[in-house]
Amino acid sequence: MSEIKINDNLTIGEEKLTFICGPCVIESLDHTLYTAERLKEIFSKFDFNFIFKASFDKANRSSIDSFRGPGLEKGLEILQKIKDELDLSVTSDIHLPSQANEAKDVLDIIQIPAFLCRQTDLLVAAAKTKKPINVKKGQFMSPFEMKNVIDKILSSGNKNIILTDRGTFFGYNNLVTDFRSLLIMKSFGYPVCFDASHSTQLPGGNKTTSAGESKFIPYLAKASVVMNTDVIFIECHPNPKKALSDSATVMALDILENLLRDIEKIKNALSECALC
Repeated sequence: MSEIKINDNLTIGEEKLTFICGPCVIESLDHTLYTAERLKEIFSKFDFNFIFKASFDKANRSSIDSFRGPGLEKGLEILQKIKDELDLSVTSDIHLPSQANEAKDVLDIIQIPAFLCRQTDLLVAAAKTKKPINVKKGQFMSPFEMKNVIDKILSSGNKNIILTDRGTFFGYNNLVTDFRSLLIMKSFGYPVCFDASHSTQLPGGNKTTSAGESKFIPYLAKASVVMNTDVIFIECHPNPKKALSDSATVMALDILENLLRDIEKIKNALSECALC
């Protein structure tokens, strides 16, 4: 399997597990800095890679009245500040091909949202930046179909690809996780990520917003470790009830730290079993 070098100290696809964590959306400069600082402190206690994530624009919300974030220009300024002041790698999602060139100068990984994973122009524009591309598998797609996504990115000569599973539609307003998807997508030769947050989402469950069952995040995240995932994606917030986006599927920071301890134990146990 290929490895993706993010910087001198961080490689995805090696033995060390990587986490992508942060609030769903950039709420403000102060809030984002505070959350990133807290997350850096938490991850400093563990031998995991950590990449900070926050969206500068949530362009796919259910309601026209939903909070979207500060937008491309201001959002990238805030993410650049996170990089400069906290020495962290950062990622965010783009929704339009025109955003790729501006985003590449700040983002260490460009994320493609699940609903846009088949958009050829968006994938090609992101691939042409030569930055690592994290593509979330659409809830409406099988893992086998992600080979077509890979081919679109490879057409621009970019081999820095991560594939993310975030659940599959199961009727209306419900998702299920088929952990076989991680193994199927990993067979294509690229690192795989499990989005433990959005896999607990109930899309459109509140009619104008999505609902969710965040209580299941720890269980799904731990199960994905056994499936040998390379990256785990968890959206986190200092106060989930006050989160301006996806409040039903973000994890409180104190719960995250407890989860990381459990995952550390699982990783150690798996390593011991491999030596038996």
